[in-house]
Amino acid sequence: MPSTAMKKKVLLMGKSGSGKTSMRSIIFANYIARDTRRLGATIDVEHSHVRFLGNLVLNLWDCGGQDTFMENYFTSQRDNIFRNVEVLIYVFDVESRELEKDMHYYQSCLEAILQNSPDAKIFCLVHKMDLVQEDQRDLIFKEREEDLKRLSRPLECVCFRTSIWDETLYKAWSSIVYQLIPNVQQLEMNLRNFAQIIEADEVLLFERATFLRITSVWIAMAFEVTGRMVTVLPIRCLCKVISHYQCKEQRDVHRFEKISNIIKQFKLSCRAFNCPSK
Repeated sequence: MPSTAMKKKVLLMGKSGSGKTSMRSIIFANYIARDTRRLGATIDVEHSHVRFLGNLVLNLWDCGGQDTFMENYFTSQRDNIFRNVEVLIYVFDVESRELEKDMHYYQSCLEAILQNSPDAKIFCLVHKMDLVQEDQRDLIFKEREEDLKRLSRPLECVCFRTSIWDETLYKAWSSIVYQLIPNVQQLEMNLRNFAQIIEADEVLLFERATFLRITSVWIAMAFEVTGRMVTVLPIRCLCKVISHYQCKEQRDVHRFEKISNIIKQFKLSCRAFNCPSK
């Protein structure tokens, strides 16, 4: 690995059985959801390096969530685990029967982060939302999000609802990786220029290996009326947010994550039949 690579340490933590390794395997190891059932529990810490966009390397620490390991992380391994962390991703099983213990471990993580990596970004994934009745999901997630934000103070956390069975997993991880890209403004400017040159309604940029959406651009238009003349002005290209002034309305708010999932499934199908997917 070249010495010029920019490494970002990412902690993936949560109680045993919360789904950490399953989501990591889907995003970074090309598993499909049903195949994660054969994965075993993580023992202590599993390290992996994932290269993004050339020189960005995610140094991912998947930390086993059994009680013995968790206690060691906060005592004998505290400095090693929590030093130089860029991102903490804490995964909660939405149907956990030990919510109080989950919250206790989460607060212990935050205390260690404050001491060793006070500038780290915090993300909480309320996972296995597919197990919750659909009409209850919004309410349950909102309540859990409010509790987590309150417990996280003075740090700030961003919460996502996730499931390995739908597009929410890609949405959460795309947003997390987006925060780690050092030159994202340059990427967005290049994407904006490209969209204008080809007169596209929308342009998406995906990471090649994982198919996570890195950024996207919509071309927004305004109309200037002078006398009898009507001039179409490209007022701005928006990343992450859709303007009310669009060349073409895009109704499916989950289309990016669905595209990620479709392309990845196609790639896996090609691999199964020894066909090139390029």
